[in-house]
Amino acid sequence: MVGEKARREAGVVPRFDHFVAIDWSGAATERPGGIAMAVAHGEDGAPVLVDPGPNAGKKGGWSREDVLAILRDELPADTLVGLDLGISLPHADCGAFFPGWADSPPDARSLWAMIDRICAGDPHLSASSFVDHPELSAFYRRHNGREGARFHAPGAVHRRGRFRVTEERQAALGCSPYSNFNLVGAAQVGKSSLTGMRVLHRLDGRIPIWPIDPLPPSGSVIVEIYTAIPAIAAGRRAGTSKIRSHEELRQALSALGSAAPAGTGLVDDHSADALLSAAWLRIAAQDDRLWNPPGLDAVASTEGWTFGAP
Repeated sequence: MVGEKARREAGVVPRFDHFVAIDWSGAATERPGGIAMAVAHGEDGAPVLVDPGPNAGKKGGWSREDVLAILRDELPADTLVGLDLGISLPHADCGAFFPGWADSPPDARSLWAMIDRICAGDPHLSASSFVDHPELSAFYRRHNGREGARFHAPGAVHRRGRFRVTEERQAALGCSPYSNFNLVGAAQVGKSSLTGMRVLHRLDGRIPIWPIDPLPPSGSVIVEIYTAIPAIAAGRRAGTSKIRSHEELRQALSALGSAAPAGTGLVDDHSADALLSAAWLRIAAQDDRLWNPPGLDAVASTEGWTFGAP
């Protein structure tokens, strides 16, 4: 493999000094317990958790507004940020995000703007208004058995809802992705994705979001990640990808060639996901193939992609 310095000199991939991974949550509360942020610096060293600081208040933890503020105003230069959420919705399968609806937006950025507009009155950058929309709710699987008539694509071969192209590729890796239109169960990713898209819209173009935006030769970039992919890269099976002890975390980080933060005993899976993903981003960013997966160009502006999906 060509070394990072040679890659930078050749202009093959951008040069990143910091690697940040953020485990996300779509819960409709000010400080969801599921948000965790970790950073890995340079070419070595253990990844570390980022403390939300004094803004966390008595309840502790990150708010989505806190994360937005860091991404917009406090991010170190030349940082690769991985967000564990879907940056868009399925489009290629039906030729539209919301087929048959006259106001279906044409691309991902228009989708983000529409979501933020519809949810303008929802506190904490939550997204309840979008999934309860009288027309858009037909595309979602919601709680209490409320599955919209448009949740599945015509001729669907599985019951997990509509997939983006990148989710089909995730499945080929052995992952078990669920549709971004799914709001039910432990595997639901719908509200996480919608709240994340509100944040992306409010960044207002300050940071390129790959592959919605072209990959720049320098500067910071945001990518979508799926934390099962770093776990698989560290030798764990997709079905048992969650890490819940410092011992397991140390083994997984070692498999990625990374030192581990100090600690023993239990660790919450959100923190572990962020720590492992930050270390994985540090090595994955050097792989040209991950920036150029087959078929990307056809869906880049509409569906986006999960960094690391083949």
